[in-house]
Amino acid sequence: MTAPVFVVEEVPAGAEFVLDGPEGRHAVSVKRLNPGEAVVLADGRGRWAQGAVKAAEGKDRLVVAVSGVFEEPEPAVRITVVQALPKGDRGELAVETMTETGVDAIVPWQASRCITQWRGDRGAKSLAKWRATAREAGKQSRRVRFPEVAEVLSTKQVATLLAGADLAMVLHEDRDTPSQALASAVLPAAGSVVLVVGPEGGVSPDELAAFAAVGAHPYRLGRSVLRTSTAGTAATAVLLARTGRWS
Repeated sequence: MTAPVFVVEEVPAGAEFVLDGPEGRHAVSVKRLNPGEAVVLADGRGRWAQGAVKAAEGKDRLVVAVSGVFEEPEPAVRITVVQALPKGDRGELAVETMTETGVDAIVPWQASRCITQWRGDRGAKSLAKWRATAREAGKQSRRVRFPEVAEVLSTKQVATLLAGADLAMVLHEDRDTPSQALASAVLPAAGSVVLVVGPEGGVSPDELAAFAAVGAHPYRLGRSVLRTSTAGTAATAVLLARTGRWS
């Protein structure tokens, strides 16, 4: 079992560090860590410290003896999923499972066929939930570099993002639209891969045309059609296996 991960603003450089606040409370009162147990202190941006519990004080202070500080490099192939907004709490489910799988960035997309609308306070709260979910799922899956969750984008903004990618792809299941199998796609050795996952109603013809105009073409996973909240996770797994990050 790998060591539990706790998030810190700055990774400690000294020999001893006190983990307090919500993270300290979780370590002491929920995880009930004991002296000698291994822990990882990470900033979520790739920098992390390895250590062992020296003492637990009160209900929310964990004294950690730091044994080393490390930096996880950026992946050679960076995978971004543009996720159309699902209904209800299925958006958080998508973020959670994509984070656990290993996606590098998630971009919420207000597609034309999305039932859910992110506007005003509701949009701000929903974005905050997605970001909190990515953080917690990153910790749970023992990642030290958490996926970035961007501001919600319009179709025009997504097209601009796709135009700057080294490989732009649209996950699309339609017998009337020619598509290539995702498992056989030629991936770059380095750079950015951006994959669009449409809403439950699918990517509209106008959106497909806008994305095709900037070089993003349709790809399919297989014979079955997945829900929008699970398609991004399955596609991320396929891409990670193809890039060698799961080897």
